[in-house]
Amino acid sequence: MSATQPEHAEFLSQNEQYVASFGDKGALAMPPARKLAIVTCMDARLDPAAHLGLKEGEAHVIRNAGGVAKEALRSLILSQRLLGTREIAVFHHTDCGMLAFTTPYIQDVLKKDAPGDAAFAARVDAIEWMEFNDLEKAVKDDVAYLKSEPLILKETLVTGWVYDVKTGKVAQVV
Repeated sequence: MSATQPEHAEFLSQNEQYVASFGDKGALAMPPARKLAIVTCMDARLDPAAHLGLKEGEAHVIRNAGGVAKEALRSLILSQRLLGTREIAVFHHTDCGMLAFTTPYIQDVLKKDAPGDAAFAARVDAIEWMEFNDLEKAVKDDVAYLKSEPLILKETLVTGWVYDVKTGKVAQVV
């Protein structure tokens, strides 16, 4: 992609290639076939379908900065209560930005974009940035949060994992 063309300029041509091999995917059911929901980070280095061997239609993949369960709760409730998932796998990963960025740092960077704008600063301060400084503890905390959340079905199997961005390996933490 050239520096003068936006990334979306290739969407249509790339989509044509995808459509050419789309096959019968239009017949996939809305509920995920494996009754599985995955919560993971938005990091572009992660491809949950590839590293877990998932195909389209098999699982819900819910992504956010850090793969934080609390932020994924709304989607998980819908996934379970309306679309039948019964297992949740929480995936965090090595070298995550949420391990490196602190709330004060994030707030400072953002506030520099609008110096003197009190309303902007108040909005930045109102957001819970959900950073963490211990990867395995964050996974365990997310699993414990989901297990204690009354809107998550009690019979749900909830597991926690770490994906290593240097090797592609996953390891179960809880």
